[in-house]
Amino acid sequence: QYSPDNVAGGDGDVDPTEITFPGCSCITSSCVVHVCSCLCRGENYTSLCLRPTDEEEGYARPVFECNTMCQCGESCQNRVVQRGLQFRLEVFKTEKKGWGLRTLEFIAKGRFVCEYAGEVLGFNEARRRILAQTSKDSNYIIAVREHLHSGQIMETFVDPTYVGNIGRFLNHSCEPNLFMVPVRVDSMVPRLALFAATDISAGEELSYDYSGRFHNLPITNREQKSLEEENRWRKPCYCGSRTCASFLPWDSSLFSTP
Repeated sequence: QYSPDNVAGGDGDVDPTEITFPGCSCITSSCVVHVCSCLCRGENYTSLCLRPTDEEEGYARPVFECNTMCQCGESCQNRVVQRGLQFRLEVFKTEKKGWGLRTLEFIAKGRFVCEYAGEVLGFNEARRRILAQTSKDSNYIIAVREHLHSGQIMETFVDPTYVGNIGRFLNHSCEPNLFMVPVRVDSMVPRLALFAATDISAGEELSYDYSGRFHNLPITNREQKSLEEENRWRKPCYCGSRTCASFLPWDSSLFSTP
């Protein structure tokens, strides 16, 4: 079933459609940084392009868009992901990777491309679905972990297997042209937004790193050793990039029993 937006999962633990954020009181057509309550952490976009992460900070700033409760207009520059698809994309059959997704037009670096939408699950339901899979099943469940300055970790699990959008057709690449950013609009449940990491030509396949390592530190020796020990559980990678790791990223946390 196609759905452009996230929906509540089978466990009903999280309702991504619930509006919990108060809106800004800006009465201008486009909100101003440090004046708008939604932009108190700084500007998110410049000419529809996501502002790059400050290299000195070493981490990505949280992105909060203006929401349903805001008084600003629909033309506000702080409304990007919520507007949905703006490019013509095509699902196509790849040679080795099953279905894939490509763009039919040029996409500039920093532009929002599409969302990875589906059922938003709690940890227990996500693990139950993972454990019910066989080695032949495709796994579309994504686990996104956001590290807070307090040391806490916020987890979001999205499964587009049964209900989702075109994001489910995106393949992994060890040298991707997209990167994922959790963007919040109406509540703390993030939208998993994919932005162009570079200029993308028409006809090019779209991909992102399933491990989320695009803006993270390089893999450590300890992590590499752990991955090598789990290679028997992992699936081969056919991205064909120069730095291909030979296997798709692996997260064992959902596969182990408590």
